[in-house]
Amino acid sequence: MKARVKWVEQATFVAESGSGHAVVMDGPVEDGGRNLGVRPMEMLLLGMGGCTAFDVVHILKKARQPLLDCSVELDAERASEPPKVFTRIHAHFVVKGRGLSEAHVKRAVQLSAEKYCSASIMLGKIARITHDYEIVEAD
Repeated sequence: MKARVKWVEQATFVAESGSGHAVVMDGPVEDGGRNLGVRPMEMLLLGMGGCTAFDVVHILKKARQPLLDCSVELDAERASEPPKVFTRIHAHFVVKGRGLSEAHVKRAVQLSAEKYCSASIMLGKIARITHDYEIVEAD
């Protein structure tokens, strides 16, 4: 896997993935940025959320669960002193479907957290990561 990050101006950077996609990262105004994009640490948190949500959806679809929607809400804390690493991350899944099996949802979240989500497992080496879920029955 490769990536490239190029400085544009002030505190603005454009990050390009090996798959050909780009995203703008920027700093806050007080650090010389113009607030044009996400912060690099936000990008890490977003990456973890995308990784674990991808896993949960994939696992539930593979189990032929009647999934209609899935989102994950992330809440993180960082150390107060440099390096300001993540110290705690909580992932709350909201899974919507018709007649979803709670056992399947619980297992999907657990498998992502413990086996499949590389980002969660890597960040879990330095931060305490917790997960929970809620199932919303579709009309």
